[in-house]
Amino acid sequence: MVVKHKQENKKFTVYIEGRIDTNTAPTLLDYLKGIMPDANELVVDLRDVDYISSSGLRVFLAAQKTMNEQGSLTLTNVQDEVMEVFQLTGFTDFLTIV
Repeated sequence: MVVKHKQENKKFTVYIEGRIDTNTAPTLLDYLKGIMPDANELVVDLRDVDYISSSGLRVFLAAQKTMNEQGSLTLTNVQDEVMEVFQLTGFTDFLTIV
């Protein structure tokens, strides 16, 4: 998994490439925790993610809880396979996905 971001004032756009699974989720969580304190808007581009496990779902749950207190979290360009996981688990009920 490769993670990078772009910052415009307090808006951070995070680009993820690869799988978000048990092995990579802790790295992603640490990355997000490193930038979230400075963000009031967090956009996560998932165009290059074709798999997410329950560990990855926990990362977005934690990020959503943090961003609810200080701004917003939006997931963009979600692949069909990943969107199906979000839908089946009910994450579409509380995540903003565009």
